[in-house]
Order: sequence, then structure tokens, then C-alpha cells
Amino acid sequence: MHADAIVHAVFLIFAGAAVMATLALYARQALPVAYIALGLLMGPLLGIWGVGIAIDPAIIRGMAEFGIIFLLFLLGLNLEPQEFVRVMREVTLLTLVSCSAFAAIGFAIALAFGFPWIDAVIIGAAMMFSSTIVGLKLLPTSALHHQHMGEIIVAILLLQDVIAILVLLLIQGYGSGDGTWVAWVTPIAAAPVIFGAAFLCSRYVITNLLYRFDRIQEYVFLLAIGWCLALAELAEIMGLSYEIGAFIAGVSLATSPVARFVAESLKAAAALLIKPYVFDRFLERAHEAADLSRQIGVRLGQISEFSLLVAIAGIQSGVLSEQASYTIQTATILTFIGSTYWIVLRYPTPVAVSEALRRD
Repeated sequence: MHADAIVHAVFLIFAGAAVMATLALYARQALPVAYIALGLLMGPLLGIWGVGIAIDPAIIRGMAEFGIIFLLFLLGLNLEPQEFVRVMREVTLLTLVSCSAFAAIGFAIALAFGFPWIDAVIIGAAMMFSSTIVGLKLLPTSALHHQHMGEIIVAILLLQDVIAILVLLLIQGYGSGDGTWVAWVTPIAAAPVIFGAAFLCSRYVITNLLYRFDRIQEYVFLLAIGWCLALAELAEIMGLSYEIGAFIAGVSLATSPVARFVAESLKAAAALLIKPYVFDRFLERAHEAADLSRQIGVRLGQISEFSLLVAIAGIQSGVLSEQASYTIQTATILTFIGSTYWIVLRYPTPVAVSEALRRD
């Protein structure tokens, strides 16, 4: 029955996406907005109307998780360790300050609308993060891999992932009433441990295997995928996210001669499965060009899918009201749609409405 549910979900997703994408292109609308509409149609709306073709959300989340895992692995393959360290130094302060600013703004607005202080705190926390899916999916591959803008966006999103994990742990700990210092220390300590283990294993085991059997491309591809998923699982077990583990796996192989082959092989898989003003000002202060700063701000100018997890964690922990949860979810969807339209109409993307802006 479970296998039937997966086949059913895959059919509905791809057949539905084909229909909605066709309608969107004829209407000169953005493809990601069509996909959001499809999700709403097949999930909540059909459930309300009693039409029995709604998809199990757990299946969708699992499929989407693989797409993001492979995408972050692909990014890591194109970013050598020295370059990664340099970019992270450049964006750490920017990310911390911008997240704090968005949290303060969200908190103040929530209080102004009469939410209790704990709801306002969680709403503010949900406003801190930008969407990994929108930010990376709408960035052309050339910019993602080789341009300074792509490096900055990836580094900011990864740091936001770490902050989001800590926020989720804090909410869950507050709801249970238990001391959470161990839960906080574990992911913080896990990151350097995973980095060290990954580079040692990559240098003395994975790279040697790749050199020895590099003529067998099927084996190279399978070994790379296995390495990606192994580190993704390890990161999840140690309190981080699958995406962070996959990215570390990619960076650890970036200097390997087969990195380009693996990256090219994974492009299709990654694509298949998957707060402008403040960012603009902070990036200009970080000595980025005004045009570059503005474009990065627009591309990161939406609330994250992590914000939905924050809302869910708050409800499950009993520390967030239902009204505040709906506020976070509604704001997330609206910023997804608004940001997507802004990007595809103004900047180069793989799914731009205009031929002049379409970039693979």
C-alpha cells in the first residue's frame, strides 16, 4: 500500500505540474507560483472539498528533502575548502546582524498587532530565515557555481540553517520545560567534528577509491551518492540538518578530479526533486557593489520553509497559539509568491518569463 501511495504521489505531482506549468506559460506566469498553486490544490483545497486524491504530506517532504540534499551536495562540489572558509568569514557578521534585525522587526510588528509576547518572539524568530528552495532554485547554475553572488547566497543560507536548528531546539526545550544546554551544545560541537571526519575520510579513503576505479563511471557516481547520503544522515543524527551534511560531503570532494563529473550527473536530479531592503543595506556596508547587494536582497527576500517548521514546533510544544501559527504560514506563502514574481520578472533565472532573462 505504501508503494502504491508513492507511485500515486509521483503521478499526481508530475502530471499536475505539467498541466499547471503549461497553463502558467500560456498566461506568462512564473512556474514556481504554478507549483505552489498545485500544492495548495492537491493538499488543503481538495481535502476541504472531499475529493479523494490528496497526497500524503510525508511523501512530499521526503521527495523534496532528497532534492535539496543533492542540490547542496552539488554546491559543495563546486566550492573548494579554502574558498568556503573565505566566504563564510565574509558573511558571518552580515547573517547574524540581518537575522537579528528581521527578528526584532517581526517581534515589534507582532506585538503591535496584539499578539502575546511569546507568540511575538516566535513570529520574530520565523522572520529571520530566507528560503533555501526559492533562493537556489531561481539562481542560474552559472551564478550558483562560479559567481561571487552565488557563493554569498549559499553561505548565508547555510548559516541560517544552523541558526534555525538552534531556534527549533530552544522552542522544543521551552515547551517541555527541560534544560536544553546539552541539546544546544551537541549541534555546535558536531559541525567541526563532521568537517574533520569528512576531510580525513575523503582524503584517505574516498579519494583513493575514486582514483583506483575512476574509469568505471557508474561506480564513481554511486560512491559519490553514498558519501553524500552518509554524511547527510550523520549530520542529522548529530543534531544538524541533512542539507549541512550533504554540503560538507560536497566540499570534501571539491578538489577531487571527478568532482566535475559527479556535479554534471547530479544537476538533473537536484533540479527535478526540489527581505530585500535590509539585506541590501547590510551588503553595501559589507563593501558589496550596490547592484549585487540589491539582487542578493531580492533573491533572499522571502520567509523560509524553516519558518513553517518553527510554527509547527511551536504548536507541538504548546508555546504558540494557533492564530500566530497561521500568521507565520500565511506570511511564508505570500512572500514565496511575491518574491518569486519579483525575481522571475526582473532577474536572470532558469524559469524566467522573458527569453532575455532566461539563464540555465
